[in-house]
Amino acid sequence: MKQHTHRKEFVRGIKNGIPIAMGYLAVAFTLGIAAKKAGITAFQAGLTSFGLHASAGEYICFTLIAAHAGLIEMVVMEAVANARYLLMSCALSQKIPADTPIWKRLIMGYFITDEIFGVSILTDGKLDPYYNFGMAAVASPAWVFGTVFGVVLGNFLPVSVVSALSVGLYGMFIAVIIPPARKNKIVAVLIIISFVASYIFNKLALFSAISSGMKIIILTVVISLGAAILFPVKEEK
Repeated sequence: MKQHTHRKEFVRGIKNGIPIAMGYLAVAFTLGIAAKKAGITAFQAGLTSFGLHASAGEYICFTLIAAHAGLIEMVVMEAVANARYLLMSCALSQKIPADTPIWKRLIMGYFITDEIFGVSILTDGKLDPYYNFGMAAVASPAWVFGTVFGVVLGNFLPVSVVSALSVGLYGMFIAVIIPPARKNKIVAVLIIISFVASYIFNKLALFSAISSGMKIIILTVVISLGAAILFPVKEEK
């Protein structure tokens, strides 16, 4: 019975992961172009994408390689840019069953991305790890091959076409946040506050020295903490 449930959740994850994969193909394609400009081969770029499922992190990586940055500088920048995934991991750990074995937790943690996290966290009730496995099964290869294709074919396409392809991922973000916002007014208000606060953080010179990854962490902690204090969610027994 449990195997049947896992199989069903895995298939559901694949279906819900297809839109994520399509968006990843476009975004990873642009990363492949950046990798090619940094002198990275298609194989190296694909291996990097498999080891680092993060657009900002990879872009920083390729930029630092192109600038001949040192290893310590690269490690520090990657740690700061990707630190938000620690918060996502903590949040997902509260969604999965308490008896979930460590190997499943490690696989989930390895394939955490903004999009997979956004879809997973909205699941009603407890989260079956196989649902995440299904999304990762289609999203991760798309991310890897998109980067490879960007290196191989990137220079043959106009910049305007590549930029247009990247818009698809933003449409997927909107599809993730609109349904819960329509059901819950508090969520809708928090989303608006997040947009406004993010815009202010990016425009004010006071915060210009803070990296984009650190800005996300600060906003996430402050807004989530405020919402938890003002609008606590009662847990069912």
